[in-house]
Amino acid sequence: MKYMCLIYLDEDKHAALPAEERKRLETEACAYDESLRKSGHYCTSDALASARMATTLRYVNGRFSPTDGPYVETKEQLAGFVMIDARDLDEALRIAEKFPGARFGGVEVRPVIHIG
Repeated sequence: MKYMCLIYLDEDKHAALPAEERKRLETEACAYDESLRKSGHYCTSDALASARMATTLRYVNGRFSPTDGPYVETKEQLAGFVMIDARDLDEALRIAEKFPGARFGGVEVRPVIHIG
């Protein structure tokens, strides 16, 4: 079964890390992605630009209206995602808890439902 792992982090806390620590985390994340590929659990992944770069569309009064920037006030923002293939939720959680960036926020693990 496929699971989407949504990775959240506190952008300000992450930005305050020394450059060498941010680089080390990036290296760890790439290595972990590679280990997921080798194990057969990897489907796809990517990082997202800062929440400050987001635009939210809301359907209001019969049309879509855009709002720039983060729409909700929160310390943690969606920073990226990894889609994995796991036997069950327990295995998906064991995989997700090893994501290097997870210690700066959290990882939401959700089953993917195929539509169509």
